[in-house]
Amino acid sequence: MVAQTPTLLSTIDKVTKRLLPFLLLMYVLAFLDRANVGFAKKAFQADTGISDAAFALGASIFFLGYALFEVPSNLIMHRVGAKIWMARIMVTWGLISAAMMFAHNEMTFYALRVLLGVAEAGFFPGVILYLTYWFPSFARGRAMGLFYFGAPLAFIFGSPLSGLLLEFQGLGGLHGWQWMFMVEGLLATIVGVWAYFYLDNKPADATWLSASEKSELAKALNAEESSKQSHGPRSTLAALASGRVLYFALIYFIIQMSVYGVVFYLPTQVAGLLGTNVGLEVGFVTAIPWICALLATYYLPRWSDRTGERRLFAGGILVVCAAGIAASVASASPLLSMIALCFAAAGFISVQPIFWTLPTGYLGGVAAAGGIALINSLGSLGGFVAPNVKTWAEQSFQSTSAGLYLLAGTTLIGALLVFALAAIGVGRERREAVAPATNR
Repeated sequence: MVAQTPTLLSTIDKVTKRLLPFLLLMYVLAFLDRANVGFAKKAFQADTGISDAAFALGASIFFLGYALFEVPSNLIMHRVGAKIWMARIMVTWGLISAAMMFAHNEMTFYALRVLLGVAEAGFFPGVILYLTYWFPSFARGRAMGLFYFGAPLAFIFGSPLSGLLLEFQGLGGLHGWQWMFMVEGLLATIVGVWAYFYLDNKPADATWLSASEKSELAKALNAEESSKQSHGPRSTLAALASGRVLYFALIYFIIQMSVYGVVFYLPTQVAGLLGTNVGLEVGFVTAIPWICALLATYYLPRWSDRTGERRLFAGGILVVCAAGIAASVASASPLLSMIALCFAAAGFISVQPIFWTLPTGYLGGVAAAGGIALINSLGSLGGFVAPNVKTWAEQSFQSTSAGLYLLAGTTLIGALLVFALAAIGVGRERREAVAPATNR
Protein backbone atom coordinates (compact mmCIF):
# COMPACT_ATOMS: atom_id res chain seq x y z
CA MET A 1 0.00 0.00 0.00
CA VAL A 2 1.37 3.41 -0.98
CA ALA A 3 1.92 5.76 1.97
CA GLN A 4 0.17 9.03 1.15
CA THR A 5 2.61 11.45 2.75
CA PRO A 6 2.02 15.21 2.79
CA THR A 7 4.87 15.64 0.29
CA LEU A 8 3.35 13.09 -2.09
CA LEU A 9 -0.11 14.66 -1.88
CA SER A 10 1.24 18.18 -2.46
CA THR A 11 3.33 16.89 -5.38
CA ILE A 12 0.26 15.32 -6.98
CA ASP A 13 -1.57 18.63 -6.61
CA LYS A 14 1.36 20.38 -8.29
CA VAL A 15 1.42 17.87 -11.14
CA THR A 16 -2.35 18.23 -11.55
CA LYS A 17 -2.15 22.01 -11.87
CA ARG A 18 0.73 21.81 -14.30
CA LEU A 19 -0.39 19.03 -16.66
CA LEU A 20 -4.16 18.64 -16.56
CA PRO A 21 -5.16 22.06 -17.96
CA PHE A 22 -2.92 21.55 -21.00
CA LEU A 23 -3.97 17.93 -21.57
CA LEU A 24 -7.55 19.12 -21.21
CA LEU A 25 -7.04 21.72 -23.93
CA MET A 26 -5.61 19.04 -26.21
CA TYR A 27 -8.61 16.76 -25.61
CA VAL A 28 -11.10 19.58 -26.22
CA LEU A 29 -9.60 20.11 -29.67
CA ALA A 30 -9.37 16.37 -30.36
CA PHE A 31 -13.00 15.74 -29.49
CA LEU A 32 -14.13 18.83 -31.38
CA ASP A 33 -12.25 17.85 -34.55
CA ARG A 34 -13.67 14.33 -34.60
CA ALA A 35 -17.27 15.29 -33.73
CA ASN A 36 -17.75 18.67 -35.45
CA VAL A 37 -18.85 16.79 -38.55
CA GLY A 38 -22.19 16.42 -36.71
CA PHE A 39 -22.63 20.20 -36.79
CA ALA A 40 -21.77 20.35 -40.48
CA LYS A 41 -24.16 17.51 -41.36
CA LYS A 42 -27.15 19.34 -42.83
CA ALA A 43 -25.28 22.13 -44.61
CA PHE A 44 -22.52 19.78 -45.74
CA GLN A 45 -24.99 17.32 -47.23
CA ALA A 46 -26.97 20.12 -48.89
CA ASP A 47 -23.84 21.51 -50.58
CA THR A 48 -22.26 18.19 -51.57
CA GLY A 49 -25.32 16.00 -52.20
CA ILE A 50 -24.01 13.27 -49.87
CA SER A 51 -26.76 10.87 -48.70
CA ASP A 52 -27.58 9.98 -45.09
CA ALA A 53 -26.00 6.54 -45.51
CA ALA A 54 -22.84 8.03 -47.03
CA PHE A 55 -22.62 10.59 -44.25
CA ALA A 56 -22.98 7.88 -41.59
CA LEU A 57 -20.20 5.87 -43.25
CA GLY A 58 -17.94 8.91 -43.58
CA ALA A 59 -18.54 10.04 -40.00
CA SER A 60 -17.77 6.60 -38.64
CA ILE A 61 -14.95 5.52 -41.00
CA PHE A 62 -12.66 7.78 -38.95
CA PHE A 63 -12.52 4.98 -36.39
CA LEU A 64 -11.13 2.39 -38.83
CA GLY A 65 -7.89 4.31 -39.38
CA TYR A 66 -7.90 5.29 -35.73
CA ALA A 67 -8.21 1.70 -34.49
CA LEU A 68 -5.63 0.29 -36.91
CA PHE A 69 -2.80 2.55 -35.71
CA GLU A 70 -3.58 2.80 -31.98
CA VAL A 71 -1.25 0.07 -30.73
CA PRO A 72 1.82 0.97 -32.84
CA SER A 73 1.34 4.64 -31.98
CA ASN A 74 1.30 3.96 -28.24
CA LEU A 75 4.34 1.70 -28.47
CA ILE A 76 6.21 4.46 -30.32
CA MET A 77 5.23 6.98 -27.65
CA HIS A 78 6.43 4.60 -24.93
CA ARG A 79 9.80 4.50 -26.72
CA VAL A 80 10.32 8.14 -27.87
CA GLY A 81 8.30 9.94 -25.17
CA ALA A 82 5.14 12.05 -25.10
CA LYS A 83 6.89 15.33 -25.83
CA ILE A 84 7.68 14.52 -29.47
CA TRP A 85 4.86 12.11 -30.20
CA MET A 86 1.94 14.14 -28.84
CA ALA A 87 3.17 17.18 -30.79
CA ARG A 88 3.34 15.09 -33.99
CA ILE A 89 -0.15 13.72 -33.47
CA MET A 90 -1.74 17.12 -32.92
CA VAL A 91 -0.01 18.92 -35.79
CA THR A 92 -0.92 16.26 -38.37
CA TRP A 93 -4.51 15.80 -37.24
CA GLY A 94 -5.04 19.57 -37.18
CA LEU A 95 -3.84 19.97 -40.75
CA ILE A 96 -6.00 17.08 -41.99
CA SER A 97 -9.03 18.38 -40.09
CA ALA A 98 -8.57 21.76 -41.75
CA ALA A 99 -8.32 20.01 -45.13
CA MET A 100 -11.90 18.77 -44.59
CA MET A 101 -12.91 22.11 -46.09
CA PHE A 102 -12.03 20.55 -49.48
CA ALA A 103 -14.34 17.51 -49.04
CA HIS A 104 -16.71 18.12 -51.96
CA ASN A 105 -17.73 14.52 -52.72
CA GLU A 106 -18.10 11.14 -51.05
CA MET A 107 -14.65 9.76 -51.89
CA THR A 108 -12.81 12.88 -50.66
CA PHE A 109 -14.95 12.85 -47.51
CA TYR A 110 -14.15 9.18 -46.84
CA ALA A 111 -10.42 9.60 -47.54
CA LEU A 112 -9.99 12.60 -45.26
CA ARG A 113 -11.95 10.99 -42.43
CA VAL A 114 -9.75 7.86 -42.63
CA LEU A 115 -6.59 10.00 -42.67
CA LEU A 116 -7.89 12.01 -39.71
CA GLY A 117 -8.30 8.78 -37.77
CA VAL A 118 -4.77 7.63 -38.70
CA ALA A 119 -3.30 11.00 -37.67
CA GLU A 120 -5.12 11.13 -34.33
CA ALA A 121 -4.49 7.44 -33.52
CA GLY A 122 -2.62 7.10 -30.27
CA PHE A 123 -3.61 10.45 -28.80
CA PHE A 124 -6.19 9.21 -26.33
CA PRO A 125 -4.47 5.98 -25.17
CA GLY A 126 -1.24 7.99 -25.16
CA VAL A 127 -2.70 10.41 -22.62
CA ILE A 128 -4.11 7.56 -20.51
CA LEU A 129 -0.66 5.94 -20.51
CA TYR A 130 0.97 9.32 -19.81
CA LEU A 131 -1.20 9.81 -16.72
CA THR A 132 0.06 6.49 -15.32
CA TYR A 133 3.58 7.99 -15.43
CA TRP A 134 2.52 10.83 -13.14
CA PHE A 135 -0.40 9.70 -10.94
CA PRO A 136 -0.57 6.74 -8.51
CA SER A 137 -3.76 4.70 -8.63
CA PHE A 138 -5.38 6.37 -5.61
CA ALA A 139 -5.36 9.72 -7.45
CA ARG A 140 -5.84 8.49 -11.01
CA GLY A 141 -9.65 8.52 -11.10
CA ARG A 142 -9.67 12.19 -10.17
CA ALA A 143 -6.95 12.98 -12.74
CA MET A 144 -8.76 11.10 -15.50
CA GLY A 145 -12.02 12.77 -14.53
CA LEU A 146 -10.39 16.19 -14.99
CA PHE A 147 -8.98 15.08 -18.34
CA TYR A 148 -12.42 13.91 -19.41
CA PHE A 149 -13.70 17.46 -18.94
CA GLY A 150 -12.45 17.80 -22.51
CA ALA A 151 -15.47 16.10 -24.05
CA PRO A 152 -18.19 18.23 -22.40
CA LEU A 153 -16.06 21.38 -22.70
CA ALA A 154 -15.67 20.69 -26.42
CA PHE A 155 -19.43 20.96 -26.70
CA ILE A 156 -20.03 23.71 -24.14
CA PHE A 157 -17.62 26.05 -25.93
CA GLY A 158 -17.21 24.23 -29.22
CA SER A 159 -20.92 23.90 -29.98
CA PRO A 160 -21.53 27.67 -30.04
CA LEU A 161 -18.22 28.15 -31.91
CA SER A 162 -19.17 25.58 -34.54
CA GLY A 163 -22.66 27.05 -34.82
CA LEU A 164 -21.20 30.56 -35.21
CA LEU A 165 -18.71 29.49 -37.89
CA LEU A 166 -21.53 27.82 -39.83
CA GLU A 167 -23.15 31.24 -40.06
CA PHE A 168 -20.08 32.58 -41.93
CA GLN A 169 -21.82 31.22 -45.05
CA GLY A 170 -20.52 33.04 -48.13
CA LEU A 171 -17.78 34.98 -46.33
CA GLY A 172 -14.67 34.97 -48.51
CA GLY A 173 -16.48 32.74 -51.00
CA LEU A 174 -16.53 29.83 -48.54
CA HIS A 175 -19.38 27.83 -47.08
CA GLY A 176 -19.94 28.01 -43.33
CA TRP A 177 -18.89 24.36 -42.85
CA GLN A 178 -15.60 25.13 -44.64
CA TRP A 179 -14.87 27.93 -42.18
CA MET A 180 -15.66 25.58 -39.30
CA PHE A 181 -13.27 22.83 -40.41
CA MET A 182 -10.49 25.28 -41.29
CA VAL A 183 -10.53 27.33 -38.07
CA GLU A 184 -10.93 24.41 -35.67
CA GLY A 185 -8.29 22.32 -37.45
CA LEU A 186 -5.68 25.09 -37.42
CA LEU A 187 -6.28 25.64 -33.70
CA ALA A 188 -5.22 22.03 -33.07
CA THR A 189 -2.06 22.51 -35.14
CA ILE A 190 -1.04 25.56 -33.12
CA VAL A 191 -1.54 23.74 -29.80
CA GLY A 192 0.45 20.79 -31.19
CA VAL A 193 3.50 23.00 -31.70
CA TRP A 194 3.03 24.36 -28.17
CA ALA A 195 2.91 20.80 -26.76
CA TYR A 196 6.48 20.13 -27.87
CA PHE A 197 7.77 22.95 -25.68
CA TYR A 198 5.38 22.41 -22.74
CA LEU A 199 5.23 18.67 -21.97
CA ASP A 200 7.82 16.62 -20.07
CA ASN A 201 8.13 12.91 -20.73
CA LYS A 202 8.26 11.75 -17.10
CA PRO A 203 8.62 13.21 -13.58
CA ALA A 204 12.41 12.81 -13.72
CA ASP A 205 12.48 15.32 -16.61
CA ALA A 206 10.34 17.95 -14.85
CA THR A 207 12.45 20.97 -13.88
CA TRP A 208 9.39 22.37 -12.08
CA LEU A 209 9.53 19.56 -9.46
CA SER A 210 12.05 19.60 -6.61
CA ALA A 211 14.35 16.63 -5.93
CA SER A 212 12.26 15.57 -2.90
CA GLU A 213 9.02 15.80 -4.91
CA LYS A 214 10.49 13.66 -7.69
CA SER A 215 11.69 11.12 -5.13
CA GLU A 216 8.32 10.79 -3.37
CA LEU A 217 6.42 10.47 -6.63
CA ALA A 218 8.90 7.95 -8.04
CA LYS A 219 8.67 5.85 -4.86
CA ALA A 220 4.87 5.68 -5.10
CA LEU A 221 4.83 4.92 -8.82
CA ASN A 222 7.59 2.30 -8.59
CA ALA A 223 5.78 0.47 -5.77
CA GLU A 224 2.62 0.36 -7.85
CA GLU A 225 4.54 -0.77 -10.94
CA SER A 226 6.08 -3.68 -9.00
CA SER A 227 2.62 -4.79 -7.90
CA LYS A 228 1.32 -4.70 -11.48
CA GLN A 229 4.27 -6.71 -12.75
CA SER A 230 3.63 -9.38 -10.13
CA HIS A 231 0.04 -10.14 -11.16
CA GLY A 232 -0.48 -8.65 -14.63
CA PRO A 233 0.99 -9.34 -18.11
CA ARG A 234 4.63 -8.31 -18.47
CA SER A 235 4.99 -8.01 -22.25
CA THR A 236 3.11 -6.42 -25.12
CA LEU A 237 2.16 -9.81 -26.59
CA ALA A 238 0.92 -11.07 -23.24
CA ALA A 239 -1.24 -7.96 -22.84
CA LEU A 240 -2.64 -8.23 -26.36
CA ALA A 241 -3.56 -11.89 -25.78
CA SER A 242 -5.04 -11.36 -22.31
CA GLY A 243 -8.68 -12.37 -21.97
CA ARG A 244 -9.15 -9.73 -19.29
CA VAL A 245 -7.85 -7.02 -21.63
CA LEU A 246 -10.24 -8.18 -24.36
CA TYR A 247 -13.12 -8.12 -21.87
CA PHE A 248 -12.24 -4.51 -21.00
CA ALA A 249 -12.18 -3.75 -24.74
CA LEU A 250 -15.70 -5.16 -25.18
CA ILE A 251 -17.03 -2.94 -22.40
CA TYR A 252 -15.32 0.11 -23.85
CA PHE A 253 -16.68 -0.77 -27.32
CA ILE A 254 -20.22 -0.58 -25.96
CA ILE A 255 -19.51 2.70 -24.13
CA GLN A 256 -18.20 4.22 -27.37
CA MET A 257 -21.32 3.08 -29.22
CA SER A 258 -23.36 5.10 -26.74
CA VAL A 259 -21.10 8.14 -27.05
CA TYR A 260 -20.92 8.43 -30.81
CA GLY A 261 -24.39 7.11 -31.55
CA VAL A 262 -25.61 10.22 -29.76
CA VAL A 263 -22.79 12.74 -30.40
CA PHE A 264 -22.87 12.63 -34.20
CA TYR A 265 -26.61 13.27 -34.26
CA LEU A 266 -27.15 15.42 -31.17
CA PRO A 267 -27.19 18.79 -33.00
CA THR A 268 -29.72 17.46 -35.50
CA GLN A 269 -31.84 15.96 -32.69
CA VAL A 270 -31.80 19.24 -30.75
CA ALA A 271 -32.69 21.17 -33.91
CA GLY A 272 -35.68 18.87 -34.34
CA LEU A 273 -36.82 19.49 -30.77
CA LEU A 274 -36.52 23.25 -31.30
CA GLY A 275 -38.06 23.15 -34.77
CA THR A 276 -35.18 25.11 -36.32
CA ASN A 277 -31.99 24.67 -38.35
CA VAL A 278 -28.56 23.93 -36.87
CA GLY A 279 -26.89 27.26 -36.05
CA LEU A 280 -25.88 29.42 -33.14
CA GLU A 281 -29.16 28.85 -31.22
CA VAL A 282 -28.87 25.08 -31.54
CA GLY A 283 -25.21 25.38 -30.56
CA PHE A 284 -26.11 27.03 -27.25
CA VAL A 285 -28.91 24.57 -26.45
CA THR A 286 -26.73 21.60 -27.40
CA ALA A 287 -24.21 22.80 -24.81
CA ILE A 288 -26.70 22.17 -21.96
CA PRO A 289 -26.31 18.35 -21.78
CA TRP A 290 -22.54 18.83 -21.75
CA ILE A 291 -22.73 21.18 -18.77
CA CYS A 292 -24.48 18.34 -16.93
CA ALA A 293 -21.76 15.96 -18.14
CA LEU A 294 -19.11 18.34 -16.82
CA LEU A 295 -20.64 18.34 -13.34
CA ALA A 296 -21.02 14.55 -13.30
CA THR A 297 -17.43 14.07 -14.51
CA TYR A 298 -16.17 16.32 -11.72
CA TYR A 299 -17.98 14.61 -8.85
CA LEU A 300 -18.43 10.93 -9.73
CA PRO A 301 -14.77 9.92 -10.36
CA ARG A 302 -13.76 11.70 -7.11
CA TRP A 303 -16.48 9.82 -5.26
CA SER A 304 -15.23 6.60 -6.81
CA ASP A 305 -11.67 7.42 -5.67
CA ARG A 306 -12.85 8.01 -2.11
CA THR A 307 -14.71 4.74 -1.82
CA GLY A 308 -12.40 2.61 -3.97
CA GLU A 309 -15.55 1.26 -5.64
CA ARG A 310 -15.21 1.19 -9.44
CA ARG A 311 -17.48 -1.58 -10.72
CA LEU A 312 -20.76 -0.53 -9.07
CA PHE A 313 -20.19 3.12 -9.96
CA ALA A 314 -19.50 2.36 -13.62
CA GLY A 315 -22.34 -0.14 -14.00
CA GLY A 316 -24.88 2.09 -12.27
CA ILE A 317 -23.92 5.08 -14.41
CA LEU A 318 -24.38 3.03 -17.59
CA VAL A 319 -27.89 2.01 -16.45
CA VAL A 320 -28.79 5.70 -16.03
CA CYS A 321 -27.23 6.46 -19.42
CA ALA A 322 -29.31 3.76 -21.14
CA ALA A 323 -32.48 5.11 -19.55
CA GLY A 324 -31.59 8.64 -20.68
CA ILE A 325 -31.02 7.61 -24.31
CA ALA A 326 -34.34 5.73 -24.42
CA ALA A 327 -36.31 8.49 -22.69
CA SER A 328 -34.93 11.17 -25.05
CA VAL A 329 -37.01 9.68 -27.87
CA ALA A 330 -39.86 8.19 -25.83
CA SER A 331 -40.99 11.53 -24.38
CA ALA A 332 -43.49 13.67 -26.26
CA SER A 333 -42.24 16.78 -24.48
CA PRO A 334 -39.16 18.61 -25.88
CA LEU A 335 -38.27 19.69 -22.34
CA LEU A 336 -38.36 16.14 -20.97
CA SER A 337 -36.37 14.93 -23.99
CA MET A 338 -33.68 17.52 -23.23
CA ILE A 339 -33.57 16.45 -19.57
CA ALA A 340 -33.18 12.83 -20.70
CA LEU A 341 -30.34 13.85 -23.02
CA CYS A 342 -28.67 15.56 -20.06
CA PHE A 343 -28.71 12.29 -18.10
CA ALA A 344 -27.43 10.36 -21.13
CA ALA A 345 -24.55 12.77 -21.79
CA ALA A 346 -23.64 12.94 -18.10
CA GLY A 347 -23.61 9.15 -17.99
CA PHE A 348 -21.53 8.21 -21.00
CA ILE A 349 -18.90 10.87 -20.28
CA SER A 350 -18.51 10.43 -16.51
CA VAL A 351 -18.35 6.63 -16.71
CA GLN A 352 -15.21 6.67 -18.86
CA PRO A 353 -12.60 7.97 -16.36
CA ILE A 354 -13.95 5.48 -13.82
CA PHE A 355 -13.72 2.70 -16.39
CA TRP A 356 -10.09 3.51 -17.19
CA THR A 357 -9.02 3.08 -13.56
CA LEU A 358 -9.76 -0.64 -14.01
CA PRO A 359 -7.29 -1.59 -16.79
CA THR A 360 -4.65 0.93 -15.65
CA GLY A 361 -4.71 -0.69 -12.21
CA TYR A 362 -3.91 -4.01 -13.86
CA LEU A 363 -1.42 -3.14 -16.64
CA GLY A 364 2.10 -1.77 -16.19
CA GLY A 365 5.22 -1.02 -18.23
CA VAL A 366 5.27 -1.84 -21.92
CA ALA A 367 2.23 -4.09 -21.34
CA ALA A 368 0.30 -0.96 -20.36
CA ALA A 369 1.36 0.78 -23.58
CA GLY A 370 0.06 -2.08 -25.72
CA GLY A 371 -2.91 -3.10 -23.56
CA ILE A 372 -4.34 0.39 -23.11
CA ALA A 373 -3.98 1.02 -26.83
CA LEU A 374 -5.68 -2.28 -27.69
CA ILE A 375 -8.61 -1.54 -25.39
CA ASN A 376 -9.03 1.91 -26.89
CA SER A 377 -8.46 0.60 -30.41
CA LEU A 378 -11.07 -2.15 -30.30
CA GLY A 379 -13.37 -0.05 -28.14
CA SER A 380 -13.26 2.91 -30.50
CA LEU A 381 -14.67 0.71 -33.26
CA GLY A 382 -17.94 1.31 -31.42
CA GLY A 383 -17.75 4.80 -32.91
CA PHE A 384 -17.69 3.20 -36.36
CA VAL A 385 -20.47 0.72 -35.67
CA ALA A 386 -22.90 3.06 -33.88
CA PRO A 387 -23.85 5.52 -36.67
CA ASN A 388 -24.21 2.70 -39.21
CA VAL A 389 -26.24 0.48 -36.87
CA LYS A 390 -28.39 3.48 -35.94
CA THR A 391 -29.08 4.22 -39.62
CA TRP A 392 -29.79 0.53 -40.32
CA ALA A 393 -32.29 0.31 -37.45
CA GLU A 394 -34.10 3.47 -38.54
CA GLN A 395 -34.40 2.25 -42.12
CA SER A 396 -35.32 -1.34 -41.19
CA PHE A 397 -38.03 -0.35 -38.71
CA GLN A 398 -39.11 2.79 -40.60
CA SER A 399 -38.72 4.78 -37.40
CA THR A 400 -36.39 7.63 -36.48
CA SER A 401 -36.50 6.40 -32.87
CA ALA A 402 -35.42 2.81 -33.53
CA GLY A 403 -31.72 3.63 -33.67
CA LEU A 404 -31.61 5.29 -30.26
CA TYR A 405 -33.67 2.52 -28.68
CA LEU A 406 -31.11 0.04 -30.02
CA LEU A 407 -28.26 2.08 -28.54
CA ALA A 408 -30.07 2.21 -25.20
CA GLY A 409 -30.26 -1.59 -25.26
CA THR A 410 -26.57 -2.06 -26.02
CA THR A 411 -25.68 0.40 -23.23
CA LEU A 412 -27.69 -1.71 -20.79
CA ILE A 413 -25.73 -4.77 -21.93
CA GLY A 414 -22.55 -2.81 -21.18
CA ALA A 415 -23.79 -2.19 -17.64
CA LEU A 416 -24.35 -5.91 -17.12
CA LEU A 417 -20.83 -6.67 -18.37
CA VAL A 418 -19.40 -4.17 -15.89
CA PHE A 419 -21.34 -5.70 -13.01
CA ALA A 420 -20.00 -9.11 -14.09
CA LEU A 421 -16.41 -7.92 -13.53
CA ALA A 422 -16.82 -9.16 -9.95
CA ALA A 423 -16.51 -12.68 -11.32
CA ILE A 424 -12.87 -12.01 -12.29
CA GLY A 425 -12.06 -10.05 -9.16
CA VAL A 426 -12.01 -6.56 -10.71
CA GLY A 427 -13.67 -3.37 -9.60
CA ARG A 428 -12.85 -2.62 -6.00
CA GLU A 429 -9.67 -1.31 -4.43
CA ARG A 430 -8.90 -1.72 -0.75
CA ARG A 431 -10.63 1.11 1.06
CA GLU A 432 -7.64 1.79 3.31
CA ALA A 433 -5.51 2.48 0.23
CA VAL A 434 -7.57 5.51 -0.62
CA ALA A 435 -8.88 6.66 2.73
CA PRO A 436 -6.14 9.25 3.48
CA ALA A 437 -7.06 11.19 0.36
CA THR A 438 -10.75 11.55 1.15
CA ASN A 439 -10.44 15.08 2.45
CA ARG A 440 -8.68 16.40 -0.58
